[in-house]
Amino acid sequence: MGGAEGSRGLEKMGNSVSAAEIIASEITQKGGGMKNPHHPVDYRGKEPPPECPMHVKPELRECPVNHGQTDVNPLNMMPPANQNPAPDQPFPLPTERQVSSIPKVTEDGSKEFWVYPSQQMFWNAMLRKGWRWKKEDIKQKDMENIIRIHNANNEQAWREVLKWEALHAKECSNPRLKSFGGKATQYSPRARIRSWMGYELPFDRHDWIVDRCGKEVRYVIDYYDGGIVDNDYKFALLDVRPAMDSFENIWDRMAVAYMRWKYEYFQREKTEATE
Repeated sequence: MGGAEGSRGLEKMGNSVSAAEIIASEITQKGGGMKNPHHPVDYRGKEPPPECPMHVKPELRECPVNHGQTDVNPLNMMPPANQNPAPDQPFPLPTERQVSSIPKVTEDGSKEFWVYPSQQMFWNAMLRKGWRWKKEDIKQKDMENIIRIHNANNEQAWREVLKWEALHAKECSNPRLKSFGGKATQYSPRARIRSWMGYELPFDRHDWIVDRCGKEVRYVIDYYDGGIVDNDYKFALLDVRPAMDSFENIWDRMAVAYMRWKYEYFQREKTEATE
C-alpha cells in the first residue's frame, strides 16, 4: 500500500462505528474464512435477528457527524486524534496507524494520503458513540480484525470510485478524496427502491467528495452485509456511484448502465452460441 508517512494532521479515515465493525468483533475463524454467526448468508430481504448489531440505536452506527463540537475537522467530521487509553480499558491497544492508498486534497498540492485510525483511536471512537465494553464483546485480538476490515472496506470503496473516475481520465488523471461523512440513517433513493423490491437495506452509507482536478464530485456509497469476511478482510458488499446531483453524473450513470447491459447481452449471446 502506497503512502507518505508525513501526512499532515493525521486525520482519521472513516473512523466509524458501523455494524460491519461491531459484527467483526463477533466473527469466528472457520475454514480459512471468517463467518458472522448471526447472519445466514441467505437472509437477504429479511429483518436481521434482534441480537444483531444492526438493531443498535442509529447514533451507535452513524459514521462521523458533527454533534455540535467546535474542534471537529470539517473534512472528516472527527475530533482530534485520541491515542490515550480509556479509563477502565481492559487491555492495551496499539497506536500505530496505517497510511491508506487514498490521496487527499492538500492546500499546497503536495501528494499526501489519508491515514487510518489506530486500534486505540477506534476503541475511543466506539466509547464516544455510546458503546461500553463487556467481557463477552471484544477481545484484544478482535480489534486488529476490526481495523483490518474497516481499512479493507475503505480501500475497496476507493477502487470502485476510481473505476468511475476512469471515465474522465483525459480530464483528470489524479482524482483525490477531499472529504467524507456518514449518513447511516439517511437511506439513498436507490437503497429504498431496492428495499421495496424485497432486498435488505444497507447497514451504512457514506458520502465522499472527490476532487476531480478542481471539480468536486459527490459519490454515494451504500454498504450491504456480505455475511462472510474473506481472507482479504472484505466484509461489505459496496454499491458505489456518483450522486445524481449533476447532469454529468447522471450521464455517467446512464453510460455505465448501457455498457453493463451491452456486456451482459453479448455474454448471453456467446453462451447460447456455444451450447
